[in-house]
Amino acid sequence: MALLLSRSDVESVLDMKGTIEMLEKAFAALSSGGAVMPVRTPIKAEAEKGLALFMPAMIGDIGALGAKIVTVYKDNPTKFGIPNVLGTIVLLDMASGDPVCVMEGGYLTAMRTGGASGVATKHLAGKTSETHVLFGTGVQARTQAWAVAEAAPSLTECLVVSIDSPEKKQAFAEDVAKLTGITTKVAEGSEEAVRRADILTLATSAAEPIIDGHWLKPGVHINGIGAHTPNMREIDAETVVRSRVICDHIESCKAEAGDLMIPANEGKWDFDKVVGELGEVVSGKVNGRETNDDITLFKSVGLAVQDLSTARFVYERAKELGKGTEFSFM
Repeated sequence: MALLLSRSDVESVLDMKGTIEMLEKAFAALSSGGAVMPVRTPIKAEAEKGLALFMPAMIGDIGALGAKIVTVYKDNPTKFGIPNVLGTIVLLDMASGDPVCVMEGGYLTAMRTGGASGVATKHLAGKTSETHVLFGTGVQARTQAWAVAEAAPSLTECLVVSIDSPEKKQAFAEDVAKLTGITTKVAEGSEEAVRRADILTLATSAAEPIIDGHWLKPGVHINGIGAHTPNMREIDAETVVRSRVICDHIESCKAEAGDLMIPANEGKWDFDKVVGELGEVVSGKVNGRETNDDITLFKSVGLAVQDLSTARFVYERAKELGKGTEFSFM
């Protein structure tokens, strides 16, 4: 029998601590050759203003095999009253290839994206980091705040920067404070906030840089999450040039990370300067931070190994706790 897990089922079994722990294993497996992850395959549905992305992966040590399907249809909220981004994950049995679980992937995607920043923060941020500055107030930003708080126990405050309405920003700050237990406030200005940041997380849909690399103080750690296409970037070239850059996956960043591709194409920086991958830092093969004054930059475009490893964790927890609905394809 296979297991069907709704969004509420996934939410009931997936916490940030478990997500970060599983992702550490997944990143290490990817960088050591213990995972298979074909290139993400896109299919455009141009007449419907839609895009479908197919993301397969296999991680042997974790026992995770399957794929995530993500669709992005801009008109969904107005035409159908559903989110513009939808996700579905199919998990297969490693021994037989038989489908063992189908689960809603939207919440899991937000958690694994936040969790990746949690892993990066744990291994790259300064150990006495107190101030987290977060750009964005969306679903992704919420899990970023949660993950960074989980990974940096020395935090005392979170400052939120956003172009949203004052009401939405305040509501988001109150929600984050309740979620993390950390004092969270709306920042008065971008530059002032960035200059104070010990940890800086960018989780927006911006297409042009929203920070100036000259604002960064020595020792800051940056999570670059929002920009995930060649033509998008939240981070300017100065930030990249000043940073020790760690990628979630170098080849994926070369193909999709505008934050890095644009300065490389402009001749201001080169991919040869990437220090390594997050999995190499986790496993101790690469030093992410060498001095207290190093500026570290984790660039993530999102990987199928994150989805499938987290999905495996969710599946095992759901079975233990009796969550979901059993069904058979036969």
